[in-house]
Amino acid sequence: MRLFAREDGGGATPIVFLHGFGGCHGLWRPVTDALSPEHRTIAYDLPGHGASRGWPDAGPAKIAVRAVSTDLDARGIEKFHLVGHSFGGAVATLLASAKPQNVASLTVLAPGGYGPEINGALLRHYGAAVEPDEIRDCLAAMSGPSSAGPEEAVKVLAEMRRRPGQTEMLARIAAEISRDNRQGVISRDTLAALAMPVSVMWGTADPLLPYSQTEGLPSQFLLHSAEGFGHMLPEEAPRLVVDVVRRTVG
Repeated sequence: MRLFAREDGGGATPIVFLHGFGGCHGLWRPVTDALSPEHRTIAYDLPGHGASRGWPDAGPAKIAVRAVSTDLDARGIEKFHLVGHSFGGAVATLLASAKPQNVASLTVLAPGGYGPEINGALLRHYGAAVEPDEIRDCLAAMSGPSSAGPEEAVKVLAEMRRRPGQTEMLARIAAEISRDNRQGVISRDTLAALAMPVSVMWGTADPLLPYSQTEGLPSQFLLHSAEGFGHMLPEEAPRLVVDVVRRTVG
């Protein structure tokens, strides 16, 4: 089985996009559309999601790390930039740690694994949403007080969630991620060992993964505080995300 990815643009060193829990490659479109005229972009459906929902043993971040790494090897890509949101941020960080010689830069948006706190009830509610009204309400609940996900994101997620077996898979993955309303933590020593350029973008009003998880980040990490924004940064603030990615990849 091959991991699904949408590829656009051209260039020597691609930018690889990894979505968050319950998402899919299509949520990156406002970002990749802005970047693909000048960069090659590759946006994945991570194991258990979208067109990759049948991936064996989907759920743990380490399975996603192995799947993405294997697919990039199969594509003959030796050097790449990584961009990850939420769960995808944890996957991107672990991949950068495992293959630092291959990662040109790392950009993470409200990444998973940077602290133990997680709003497990909200995560599970989001994963169970199927109808557009439910998804719209969940996006609003996960966004900042003055922002909400665009209608295009609602359409993309509704189409994804209607696929056979998708909501059952998301329920299993959510239980894995938020067991006892805690998440696994990537050690600060692991983060400090990352030598490539690293940018961290985090909404100060994030209701899922608290902004306080930015405390104690390694000194070489560049922190971008998204004032008033919540957790769904690719949907809430795509222009800000594009700006941070552009500055990080150079």
